[in-house]
Amino acid sequence: MHRPAPPLDVVSAMPGIAWPALPAASGAALLAILFQLEQTQWWPGERIETAQRRQLAQLVSHAAATVPFYRDRLPRDWPAAEDGAAWEAVWRSVPILRRHEIQAADESDAMLADQLPAGHGEYREIFTSGSTGRPIRAVRSQLWELVWSAFTLRDHLWHRRDVTGTLAVIRESGAGKAAWPQGDAQQGWGFSSAGLFETGRLVSLNVTTPVDQQLEWLQRQDADYLLSHPSILARLAAASQEAGIRLPRLRQAIGIAEMLRPEARAAIEAAWSVPVIDVYSTREAGYLALQCPDHGGYHVQSEGLRLEVVAEDGTPCGPGETGRVLVTPLHNLAMPLIRYDIGDAAELGAPCPCGRGLPVLTRILGRRQNMLRLPGGGRRWPLLSSGDLGALQRAVPPLRQYRIVQKALDHLHLVLAIARPMTAEEATAAQGWAQAKFGTGFRITVESHRELPRSAAGKSEDFICEVPDGG
Repeated sequence: MHRPAPPLDVVSAMPGIAWPALPAASGAALLAILFQLEQTQWWPGERIETAQRRQLAQLVSHAAATVPFYRDRLPRDWPAAEDGAAWEAVWRSVPILRRHEIQAADESDAMLADQLPAGHGEYREIFTSGSTGRPIRAVRSQLWELVWSAFTLRDHLWHRRDVTGTLAVIRESGAGKAAWPQGDAQQGWGFSSAGLFETGRLVSLNVTTPVDQQLEWLQRQDADYLLSHPSILARLAAASQEAGIRLPRLRQAIGIAEMLRPEARAAIEAAWSVPVIDVYSTREAGYLALQCPDHGGYHVQSEGLRLEVVAEDGTPCGPGETGRVLVTPLHNLAMPLIRYDIGDAAELGAPCPCGRGLPVLTRILGRRQNMLRLPGGGRRWPLLSSGDLGALQRAVPPLRQYRIVQKALDHLHLVLAIARPMTAEEATAAQGWAQAKFGTGFRITVESHRELPRSAAGKSEDFICEVPDGG
């Protein structure tokens, strides 16, 4: 049974017409996409795949004709979209696109289309955060931004948000944002709904603001929804619990930009008694998967991109298997990214009981280069269970956050955020915990801070591997 979302009031752009509203052209186009998304989510998977192949045919034809990088990279002959087996065989012959190739082509603009089809608007330039240590420039069209807006609104609709409420956002620092000690505020939830729906206030704060000031600001804003990185949400939830501060109006916490660990979700939900809704997206590829509103998995946003989970040899993974994530945004003809390896790993799931035909990811494991490198060879995911975390908390009782950095094949460095200076006994206990968890073949070093340092984009990863391939 599907509960209805709160009503959305459309803003009329037609003089003399208040209701039913007649939006401006961009708003009408956005409503047209939303109307289709409401239908296509319930299509059978086979029908979604066929429609997706028809759009991919448009994309590869445009790329081959107008993008220098792709002129000799793409097959010339493609089967009909309805011939799934033959089409997929040709698709898998397309080379996987690597990040370093995008960077190399950037010097000559070889990945940019010479021209855009009519109606796609202007070129818009953005830069990724560089969470892999190698930021890239991405160029998108205005039409692609319209599609981005549609999936933003789908997320609001799926999770039944009242867009007339207050949305609080704690995100990356940027030009001018460091000068916002009290945060910033505006009417409306941003460009995704601007000029189409009546929305409430958007209040925002620099991610580098100390956590005690973040909590004071959040309490003062009395927001309905809070959007931030999962590590920030978890730290705020712990701080509010420690201080006995309640957020009575808060309805949902929304996680972005980082992997949401199950233990972090549980801690946030326990502290604030609200659900945590996770979003899987990248700046260069847009929305990859949204959390199912009815079950625990993530639905791939197949109307906006093709997402593949493949094994190391490039063969498709099946349900329950983990592989690397390849993405192909369907509608960005300004700078096509075809079979782009974003550096993540994910686990493919079985069809969702909700009845949506959109593919399912059951787990998003994060950056593949941040797998633990083993001294004797091989790699594994350094996932910590609730029992592991409890043992670390007992070893270092004032623990707030942790990060594990693999400095060498035989060296793990623990960076701990704790409420007071760490004692020698606690440092020794932390070393013992790490050797019990990861093995005695690792040399363990420990340092402590009051807060963990973040990347320029405000992200915080709990495991980082600094060992280069072949190192």
